[in-house]
Amino acid sequence: MQSHCFGMLPNALSAAIAWIALLPCGAVAAANDVPDGVDLRQLSGWDIVVSREAIASEIYAAEEFQQLFAQASGVELPIVHKIDHWEKHVFIGPGRLMQASSVGFSVEDLGPEDLRIVVRDQSIVIAGGRPRGTLYGVYTFLEDYVGVRFLTHDHTHIPPARELRRINPLDRVHRPPFANYRAVAYRPCLKRPVFAVRSRNNSFHDEPRFGGVSPFINIGHSLYRQVPYNEYSEQHPEYFVFWGGKRVKGHYCLTNPELVPIVRDAVLREIGLPSSVERRNFAVSQDDTVWQYCQCEQCAAIDGPEESHMGALLTFVNAVADKVAKTHPEIEIGTLAYGFSRKPPKTIKCRPNVEINLTTYGRCHVHSLTDASCPANVEFFGELKKWSRICEHLYLWDYHFSAGHVLLPYPDLFLLKPNIKTSLQHGVEGAFMQAEYSVDATEMADLRFYLLSRLMWNPELDDRAIVAEFIDLHYAEAAPPIRRFVDLVDDHYKNIKICHVKWQPHGLPVDEDVASTGVKLFVEALGLAKSDAVRARVEKAAICAYRAALDPIFKLKENAEVDPADAERLRPLVEEFFRLCEQNGIGPQVNGFAYGFSEATRKRLEEILSSRGE
Repeated sequence: MQSHCFGMLPNALSAAIAWIALLPCGAVAAANDVPDGVDLRQLSGWDIVVSREAIASEIYAAEEFQQLFAQASGVELPIVHKIDHWEKHVFIGPGRLMQASSVGFSVEDLGPEDLRIVVRDQSIVIAGGRPRGTLYGVYTFLEDYVGVRFLTHDHTHIPPARELRRINPLDRVHRPPFANYRAVAYRPCLKRPVFAVRSRNNSFHDEPRFGGVSPFINIGHSLYRQVPYNEYSEQHPEYFVFWGGKRVKGHYCLTNPELVPIVRDAVLREIGLPSSVERRNFAVSQDDTVWQYCQCEQCAAIDGPEESHMGALLTFVNAVADKVAKTHPEIEIGTLAYGFSRKPPKTIKCRPNVEINLTTYGRCHVHSLTDASCPANVEFFGELKKWSRICEHLYLWDYHFSAGHVLLPYPDLFLLKPNIKTSLQHGVEGAFMQAEYSVDATEMADLRFYLLSRLMWNPELDDRAIVAEFIDLHYAEAAPPIRRFVDLVDDHYKNIKICHVKWQPHGLPVDEDVASTGVKLFVEALGLAKSDAVRARVEKAAICAYRAALDPIFKLKENAEVDPADAERLRPLVEEFFRLCEQNGIGPQVNGFAYGFSEATRKRLEEILSSRGE
C-alpha cells in the first residue's frame, strides 16, 4: 500500500509541488496555495457524484456509501449525475466529471481491485480499477476515515456522529495483495454475499453489483470429472492408478499418452461454457487422495529421478497446458500440490501458463512457517521456496480447521499474519483459507473470519489490535473475560515445544486447567452481558470452552465407559454444551465427523445426562 498525506510533508513548498503534480492537465495552482482537508462533520449540502456510464459495482458503491455514511452522520447525501459547481462533492468511481475536477485522476494505471482516495479542497474522490476497485475503495474509506467496522454478517459497527473528524489532505493508493484470489471460506463468505463483499472476499459471488466473481477460481480436484471412472474403467483400466499390484479407482496413470487429449478436450469444453466467459484459470488436478500415486514402471521412471510423485503429474499438466495454449494463450492451467504431490520435483519446471495451488496439508499449525525449530514447517517452508522458483503462478490452499475437532480452541490466531506475509514474500498470488463451513459456530469463527479477511486485504495491519478491536466492539461489556480467554490459549500453547498438524486424529492436546479456566471466563462474560444480542454472541463463542472441558469424553476409545465420578462432575457442562450446540445448529445431524460427534461420543454424552440421580 502506498499512502501520501500532505499534512506530513516537510514544508509548505513540498506540499504545493505535490499538489500541482496531482492536478489534471491544464489545471493551474499557485505554489503558495495550501490545500484544505474535509471535515466529515460538515457534509450537509454535499452530494455523491456518479458517472452516467458507471458500471453496476460503482453504482452499488455509491449506494453503500450513501447508506452507511448516513447511519454514521445522520446526513443522507443525494446521488447525482451532473453538477453546476466544483465543490462539496464525493466523487464515486471514474468518469468525466471526476477527471475534470481539480482533484480528478485517471484510473487507467489501477488494477481490477486497486483503489485511490483523494481528499482535498472540499472534495472527496474514491475511485479504482474495474470491476471492484471503486467498491473496495468505498469500504476502505468507510473503515479508515469514518470508523465503520464490518464485524459479522449481522453486526456492523457504526460509530456515533460525534466521532466523525476532519480528514487532512491526502492522496492514497492501495493495491491489495492476493489480487487474483482472496477467499476466507467460513460460512459467512459462502452464504452471506453482502457481508463477504464488504469484507473484500472476491470469490464465490458473481453478481455484477459485487463486481462479479474474480476471473481466477480456486483450483481443486478435477480429473475425476474429466476422466470419469464409470465411463472409462471397464474398457480402459490402464488409465487409472496402478497401486498394490493392480489398477484401482483413486488416481490416474498420467504417463498414459491417451489421457492428454481426453483431458485437453474436457478443459476446452469447459472454457467454451457461457459461465466461463470471464474465467482465466482451469483445473487439471489430482483427485482427493493424499497418498495413492501411480506405481507403474513408467510413472516411477519419472518420479524416482525427480524425487517426488509430482514428477509424473506435473509432466502431464505441462503437456495439457501446452495443448491449451495453442488456442487459448491467455488461460492458465492449475493443479494441486497436495499430499503425495506437495513436494516440488527436482528438475521439472512449470510451463508459463501453469499455476500451482500449494496446499498446507501436513504443516504444523502451532509454529510459524519460518520456525527453524519445527521439522514439519522446515520441510513445508523449503517446498514453498522451491515452488516459488519453478512456478510463475503460485497459489495457496491453507487449512484453518482440524478435521473432527473444529470446536476446540486453537492457538494459531497470532500465527496468521506472519504466515500470510511469508506466503506473499514468496510470490503467492492468491489464497484459499479453508475452514469448516457447515455452520457459523466453529471455534471463534466470527473473530477468525474478521482477522483473516482484514489481513488478506492488508497484511501490514496490527493483528493484535484487530483482535482486541473485534472483541471490544462485538462483545461490548462482556469483552474483558473473552480477551483473557484468547490470551490464555495463546500463552499456554505457544510455550509447548511440540509440532502438531491439524489433521492428527486426536487434535491438539487439551490442558485441563486451561479448559476449566476457559469455562469460568465465559461464565463471567455471560454474567456481564446486558442485552440479548451480546448474550447470544458470548454463548456462541463459549462453545469452544465447553468442548475443551469435555475433551476427556471425546477422546475415550470406542468401547470405553465413562467413570461415574467423571459423569457426575461433567454433567452440568454436558447440559450446557448441548444447549449451546442446539442453539447454534451444531450436532451429529449437521456434520458429525467435523464436529467430533461420533456415534459412540454422542451416546456417552447422552448417558451422562440421563444418569442424573442414579
